[in-house]
Amino acid sequence: MSPHTDAADRRNLAVDTGLGMLVLIAVGTAITANFGRTGPPGLPAYAFGAFFGALMLVRRRWPVATLMVTATGLLGYYALSYPPIGLAVPVAAALFSAAELGRLYWAMGTALALLAISTGVRIGQGDDLSFVLGLEIPTSAALMATVIALGDSLRSRRGWRAELARQTHAAELERERTAARLVEQERLRIARDLHDLLAHTVSVISLHTDVARESLRDDPDTAERSLASARAACGDVGQELRATLHALRAPDCAENTPVLGLDRLDALVDTATATGLDVRVSASGTPVALPAISDATAYRVIQEALSNVLRHAAASTVHIELNYSEETVLIRVTDNGRGGSTTATVDHTGLGIIGMRERLALLGGELHTTSRPGAGFAVEARIPARVPA
Repeated sequence: MSPHTDAADRRNLAVDTGLGMLVLIAVGTAITANFGRTGPPGLPAYAFGAFFGALMLVRRRWPVATLMVTATGLLGYYALSYPPIGLAVPVAAALFSAAELGRLYWAMGTALALLAISTGVRIGQGDDLSFVLGLEIPTSAALMATVIALGDSLRSRRGWRAELARQTHAAELERERTAARLVEQERLRIARDLHDLLAHTVSVISLHTDVARESLRDDPDTAERSLASARAACGDVGQELRATLHALRAPDCAENTPVLGLDRLDALVDTATATGLDVRVSASGTPVALPAISDATAYRVIQEALSNVLRHAAASTVHIELNYSEETVLIRVTDNGRGGSTTATVDHTGLGIIGMRERLALLGGELHTTSRPGAGFAVEARIPARVPA
């Protein structure tokens, strides 16, 4: 059992003991006053008061039983002709407890039953109707209604607090889940960016170094140009890596980090062309200004497609087509490489293809890849011109 539970149990016991003492004092005072002058009160009468008070110690565990036993004990008390102690005072705490613990109908039913029994007995005994119906019964009914309402109000307040605590806890869990999702999305974004950047650059460097190695003796000028191109590619990738690390170390400055887009397409094409690849670019439709994330996605898709051509296709020519419309930008990258073994749409599981699919899925776009045996490979991406809300 936790320390918090022990403290709550001790607090509840103290409250119940105090409530039992109040019942004992109230009933004992009424017995001592002996308004009915039925003779001096005896010890058994006070024992009823102690019994009513002791029942408060079990009111939380058995609220209905406590109420029933209290009401039955009160009827027995009057049946023994002990000094009058009122109708509402002895059962007030039991009615309150029942209402507080969610037994509202039991409390109301018991109160009405006691009022009805008391009224019938008093009328049958010939008591003054104006006193019974005009003062005593209304007073008892008002006191009973008050304690029942107080108990139910306390129960409702506790329920409201518990619901508020549950909602607060649920909101905290949702914030944690949202934060975890954001971290995961950021981790995947960084992984995609690093893959696209490094895969493309490594492919370019590898091709240039191969050219330099093959032409080092026979054509030193070509070897020198290839090594210079490889060195430039290293510088570009180093700059992008520094920008990425700077954004990670200082997220507030991420907005100032240059974002790659289709305005850098010429530089990307020049890098691929420098490897000996014939890259042709054509555009149709009216170019539209893309949101930054769509623009960066378009650039990364073309970059990854060119990287795949350089690494796998053994192609000599690549055709990049851009088709603009008001709603979308359609990008198609085809090569004349060796392609695959089937004409069907290929379900590639490489990290590059997966990264492109993830980027487009975040924007509500689509990616289709097609392998044509002996006729190259095609990448087709549909990118929304507007970011979904």
